[in-house]
Amino acid sequence: MIAAVLKESLPGERRVALIPKDAAALKAKGVDVRVEAGAGAEALHADADYEAVGATVEADRERLLAAADLLLTVRGIGDSEAGRLRPGAAVLGFLDPLDEPERMSRLGAKGVALLAMELVPRITRAQGMDALSSMASIAGYKAVLAAADCAPRMFPMMMTAAGTITPAKVFVLGAGVAGLQAIATARRLGAVVEGYDVRSAVKEQVESLGAKFVELDIDIEKTEGQGGYAAAQSQEFYRKQREALGRHLAGVDLIITTAAVPGKKAPLLITAEMMAGLRPGTVIVDLAAERGGNCAGAVAGEVVRRNGVTILGPVNVPAGVPAHASQMYSRNVANFVDILIRDGALHLDMEDEIVRGALVARGGEVVHERVAELLAAPRTQEA
Repeated sequence: MIAAVLKESLPGERRVALIPKDAAALKAKGVDVRVEAGAGAEALHADADYEAVGATVEADRERLLAAADLLLTVRGIGDSEAGRLRPGAAVLGFLDPLDEPERMSRLGAKGVALLAMELVPRITRAQGMDALSSMASIAGYKAVLAAADCAPRMFPMMMTAAGTITPAKVFVLGAGVAGLQAIATARRLGAVVEGYDVRSAVKEQVESLGAKFVELDIDIEKTEGQGGYAAAQSQEFYRKQREALGRHLAGVDLIITTAAVPGKKAPLLITAEMMAGLRPGTVIVDLAAERGGNCAGAVAGEVVRRNGVTILGPVNVPAGVPAHASQMYSRNVANFVDILIRDGALHLDMEDEIVRGALVARGGEVVHERVAELLAAPRTQEA
């Protein structure tokens, strides 16, 4: 079986799908690993590092695509690349299937199998393949550093000859993987941290990191959604939530928002009216900016300043630390590939819950139920 690793072509993408250490592990299982020249350079892995573990470095991208049984990517492929793969080949990576179902249909129609890392079910056996969590932990960490970098106040309390510096107050909206990592990082930097999530079940996790869990007097309409994510709520719930949060956020220095629901527009948590109540110098890092944003006025990839408030809308945050992001993602990929190999060949076992859950298209058709539903009817986005 030939597993090919592409050099990512998306602007700003610096990760690689497989690092030399994991390439060696696949080689030991009888997989012929071929890597496009320069694929790992941004992640600090030279071509010679791959060759040292027995992988083949291929300078011809066309030849690499034509030979692949399994194409390992970070951000998937385009139409032209899919057309160069032989029918029956498989592509593994972040494919955005719930946001771009039409593209999934188009790529699948070319006869390639599509396996989406973001659809790997969140079950115990698949923990080592949970790339969403791996990358979210990096995003949460980097969000705090970005906030600290542009904040007019320092995070820790400091007792100096010039007086005592009070610690910054950080509020994290959303206590998933990214939010919990943001809480932990802000605490390590010495900030006073509070966290909020619609799922009261995460209270213990927030408090275990040394932060205070904020509870709002609002009845939750829906419990935890699919895959362990927070469920989308109604417009009325979000209105009440914004009113309660607005009163609380007026006294904080930095706000990090992480709320997102797969396949839907990110819920609006901080309105323009709420920002008017924030004190000058407040910094907001909106990790959901790529999905429409939790904060009014957030622009993906830009820094916006309004009435003394700074709003950061970072995009593709894990790519900013390509060495460790690639290390984590590569391990997730290698673990997934393990269950795709049978007798030295690629085998998509539809009896396997993980394979079935991640498979988007096969044999020219979209086979994933949620993606098929999105194709069959117009989607409704909850704000």
